[in-house]
Amino acid sequence: MLALALLLPACASGDGVPAARGHATTSTTSTVPQPTTTTAPARATTPACPTIPARATPDPARPKYTLRADVHPSDGSVDGQLRVIFTPDVDTDRLVFRLWPNGPPAGPVPPELTTGQVTISGRPVSSTAEDPTTLVVRSGATFRAGQAVDVAMPWRLTVPGKANDRISRNGDSMRLGSFFPILSWEPGVGWATESAVGGFAESSTAPTADFDLTVVVPEGFGVLASGTPDPARGGHFTATAMRDVGVSVGRFDTVSAVAMAPQPVQVTVGIQRGTVDNDGLNAYLDTVVGSLEDFGRRFGAYAWTTFTLAITPELGGGIEYPGHVMQGQNTIGVTSHEVGHQWFYGLVGNDQGRDPWLDEGVTSWAEARFEGRLERFKARVIPPAVKNKVGEPMSFWADRRQNYSDGVYIQGAQALAALGDPTLVDCALRVYVALNAYRIARQPDLVAAASAVFPNAAATLTAYGVKA
Repeated sequence: MLALALLLPACASGDGVPAARGHATTSTTSTVPQPTTTTAPARATTPACPTIPARATPDPARPKYTLRADVHPSDGSVDGQLRVIFTPDVDTDRLVFRLWPNGPPAGPVPPELTTGQVTISGRPVSSTAEDPTTLVVRSGATFRAGQAVDVAMPWRLTVPGKANDRISRNGDSMRLGSFFPILSWEPGVGWATESAVGGFAESSTAPTADFDLTVVVPEGFGVLASGTPDPARGGHFTATAMRDVGVSVGRFDTVSAVAMAPQPVQVTVGIQRGTVDNDGLNAYLDTVVGSLEDFGRRFGAYAWTTFTLAITPELGGGIEYPGHVMQGQNTIGVTSHEVGHQWFYGLVGNDQGRDPWLDEGVTSWAEARFEGRLERFKARVIPPAVKNKVGEPMSFWADRRQNYSDGVYIQGAQALAALGDPTLVDCALRVYVALNAYRIARQPDLVAAASAVFPNAAATLTAYGVKA
């Protein structure tokens, strides 16, 4: 679910191979409270920016997590407790939690995530690891649409050492991304069951949720994480309407500022003490503030009140989570790209196994205009094997990893540029964000938003391989 920039300046590279998707049985009588919907502008007859719809609101029945992580940097262990209140919007016979650390390893010794006894409303229930990353929970009855389920379990994560990835331990620093059991529900569809893969990303799908997150660390350590920190309770964070959370632990030197995106956003950038970075903390801070403010104007307001960036060793690019980004040293060239993911993945979600271009290609457009790279991206020659294949799933890209950055990141920006006036492309993306905020979008949703601005949007985008 992550983007790690490696192959091109400010371009990420990720891999995920989706397996057959698991779907819940559709219910005809859901009592789940529905989020506020918006009305899409009419299809354009001439290129023009319509009135931007009011932004969609989060589903009031979204999952509610209470998550505790006791982190022990000395041996790389994390002891955790998880409770989640989950309300399906269609009937299902099981609950599916993804255990992403158990996927193919990025380092010489892989991390391991294990779980203990699962309970529902305090009663023990059956759980089965159908594969290393998929924990299936059954109660012997159907989980009915509109009926809340109270699930809890202990868990333990072991992080043996350093890795160029989202889970790593290097000296006193730890990166904890996709580190706990997480529900893989796609509202209205069912369970997403993509296979975990090697490389620097996976095909995670997670609904917008609320997190009450407590991270316990030894004295002298700091925590940078998704969500709003509680000044009265060190290590406690409240993450509202986020689809996941990321955590960085270390001994940080930090700088802070306020971005107007357009509402005030408290920005904190931290670097692991003793880490040498030739770009300097203030340069990262300026880039974060500048890109938050730019994207807030172009795509609509940043969705939360805080943003943190942690720079820790042994990471060759950037990894995004809502409200929190992890980067390695001397990676300022990817910062605006990772900030762009706050809109395209964080706010407007997607199944990254099915539709990787919806976050990586669109975010590359955001980055390209901010950094002045658009003409260079447009001039890039796409290899014939992947030309006009931008909308393909990760099962296609798994065997074409050497062309993934060109085929998805660069070609995604090219497809949007082909629509026409860049300011109108930004308008189309603002419509897309407004209509699909807090949801898991699909490629036709982006085509529909673009068609409200450009009459020939569908033909233009499908010529690049977008699925309309």
